[in-house]
Amino acid sequence: MAPSLDRQGYWGRPTSTLDWCEENYVVSFYMAEFWNTVSNLIMIIPPICGAIQTYRDGLELRYVYSFLGLAAVGVGSWCFHMTLLYEMQLLDELPMIYSTCVFVYCLYECFKEKNRISLLPIALLLIFSITVTVVYLQWKEPVFHQVMYGALVACLVLRSIYIVTWVYPWLRPLCYTSLGIFLLGFLLWNIDNIFCDSLRASRKTLPPGVGVVTQFHAWWHIFTGLGSYLHILLSLQFRLTHLRHRPKVTFLCGVWPTLHIEPQKRS
Repeated sequence: MAPSLDRQGYWGRPTSTLDWCEENYVVSFYMAEFWNTVSNLIMIIPPICGAIQTYRDGLELRYVYSFLGLAAVGVGSWCFHMTLLYEMQLLDELPMIYSTCVFVYCLYECFKEKNRISLLPIALLLIFSITVTVVYLQWKEPVFHQVMYGALVACLVLRSIYIVTWVYPWLRPLCYTSLGIFLLGFLLWNIDNIFCDSLRASRKTLPPGVGVVTQFHAWWHIFTGLGSYLHILLSLQFRLTHLRHRPKVTFLCGVWPTLHIEPQKRS
């Protein structure tokens, strides 16, 4: 989508290669896309809390980095949708690649010895990240980024389904919940892109409180943020189960999922 001709605001004319379906500077003079911006809070606050709890529990730093990587995506996406500047777009899109590489490493190394670092997958993922970065900086084609990100997500999906099918089948509910929420977000992302003109027209006739519900790119942030957070919990549960802990998903205030680590089994 080319930058739209919406009203101007604090950050000036958009320079990003993408401008989403939310009308620019309608809610706030200081936020180009208000709802697409604030919806990123779900990708910032819970992962930071998860990183702190993981560090306090003395778990492997790779999972701290996973939570912080998701938070970095949320911060980058906040800056991108707030400004619609090309530099902020890169701050959103490139961390998506880097953080998902961390997810891939954690998931494919979950059955190794404790605190073991495997250099070969790290090197391969690093080469992949650098290659995507260099190509994307030269060839400013959003579809390239989306395909590369999709390939990483496919690796996560296939590995997760394999583990819950053949290794830890009792974790299928968490796996399929994470996957289902993510796919729902992806569906809404596509609806927002394909039917943008109809959605914008409907917002002019709907009451403001109802029109907000049609901001499907914001819902994409919410559902993919939750789905990604649940994926980290799933990956961490794989790892802790392999290390003979007894992890269990509990709900903070009966709503937000967290991972509780029960006492380690005696050998």
